[in-house]
Amino acid sequence: MASQVNQNIGKALYYYKKTNKWTKGLGVYLPNEYKKFYNEWKIQEPEPLHYIKREGRYYRDEKSGLIHPVQDYPIPLKFPLEADEGLWGGEGVIQGFTKKDRYSRRVPQFWFPRLISSVVYSQVLNLYLKTIVTPRALELIHSNYGLDHYILKTKACDIRSLLGIKLKRKILLALANKTLYPDDPDKREEVYEMYKNYLNDYTPKEIEWYGLTFKEANIKLREEKEAKIVIEPMKIEYRKKLIEELRNNTEASEQYEEDNSLLSKIKDFNPFKSKTKSD
Repeated sequence: MASQVNQNIGKALYYYKKTNKWTKGLGVYLPNEYKKFYNEWKIQEPEPLHYIKREGRYYRDEKSGLIHPVQDYPIPLKFPLEADEGLWGGEGVIQGFTKKDRYSRRVPQFWFPRLISSVVYSQVLNLYLKTIVTPRALELIHSNYGLDHYILKTKACDIRSLLGIKLKRKILLALANKTLYPDDPDKREEVYEMYKNYLNDYTPKEIEWYGLTFKEANIKLREEKEAKIVIEPMKIEYRKKLIEELRNNTEASEQYEEDNSLLSKIKDFNPFKSKTKSD
């Protein structure tokens, strides 16, 4: 009997829905527009970079002619904090093992992408940015004919850089609000016509929530809720009550004086009073 109870408890705990950032706190009230961005940034699987993805369940080895099952497992990458400060083009640090020969013991090995300091230019923001990039990031920028096209075409999960995501947010906001080149209207229209097609993939509210971290989204949500709450100082309420009391007291005093004058007239009036000789 006790074992059956323990099994039932175990099953109940197994099927118990665990809480996460979306089921507690301010995460419950975050809009779907932000959840869409977060899914693109953290949940979606990025494009294969350090391996060639195979289609199907089996493949034939060209050399031996043998049939092997397809085992496509993404190579796990590590992204240090420095990766968020540059544009690495999706590259990361690979952790593995290596050995000198077949009889040697394997030892841990890290493979780092080649990092170089370079300057990139955003035409929409009219901004030159000096940062750390990889050769692959430069190749992607050149193949897409500029930083703006590369950033706007690439999903957040493939950018894999907080700097790149923030740049994409600023570019989208500048295009949506048409705040680019404030001192040159002709240049503004020219650049806007070049990049306005990218706005078709987003709604204005999606752009508003795009590129925010989970903490920043919570702060934005809290500020919006506080802005809707109109806090009236207590002195205004007390002033209204005082004015109302004074008005009531004034009306009461005026009514009292009117009643007293009427009573005095009634008291002075005597229909049986004898008339004087002068009358």
